[in-house]
Amino acid sequence: MHTTLAEEHSATRPWTSLRVAELEQQIEHMRTSLICAFNQLLDLKDLNTGVHSTRLAEWSVRVAQELGVDEAILREIEVAALLHDIGKVGIPDSILRKPGRLDDAEYGLMKKHPEYGWAVLRLLPGLERASLFVLHHHESFDGKGYPAGLKEVEIPIGARIVSVIDAFDAMVSSRPYRQGMSPEEAIRRLILSSETQFDPAVVQCFLHIAQAEMPAVFAAAGTSVSAAL
Repeated sequence: MHTTLAEEHSATRPWTSLRVAELEQQIEHMRTSLICAFNQLLDLKDLNTGVHSTRLAEWSVRVAQELGVDEAILREIEVAALLHDIGKVGIPDSILRKPGRLDDAEYGLMKKHPEYGWAVLRLLPGLERASLFVLHHHESFDGKGYPAGLKEVEIPIGARIVSVIDAFDAMVSSRPYRQGMSPEEAIRRLILSSETQFDPAVVQCFLHIAQAEMPAVFAAAGTSVSAAL
């Protein structure tokens, strides 16, 4: 009995599908490993601030879910929250660790870090959208941010979310040259900057998370709420 070409093709299809699934798993594992490696690089360079990066990523995803963001891009928002400062690896330590105010030239170079981060992440398959969130996480809701001067919904939603959470983390975290703010002061500044620097809808979604988790935030930052007040 002769086997037709159609039958032979049908017989090989399960093996082909299995092989494709295995390759997809390998690619996803490699992508996850690269993300973890980049995050470790930020730790080694002391570029992650006081709140652990995984908590920032968790908050970003929770805010996105509350805002009704499409499930398909939650992973990219998580990655952007983890690696939004990866471009600072390209900024000289003399600028990153300067205890005083940056001069115009230094600030101009510092403002390049979103572009540096985008240039790296966009090369990784599957992270193209996350790289755009990284590129635009210093845009302002009123259009006065950088690098592109986007405003309101022109700014990708992932970038608007990361912007708020990154700002809160930066404000409450202690650095060698300054003490972190109290959570109340950080929240006050977020509210004050709603509709100018930050998307007010994102700020409102984030506030109840921050307020509910203040003790955990300050424990991660190496201090306590009572010490900061």
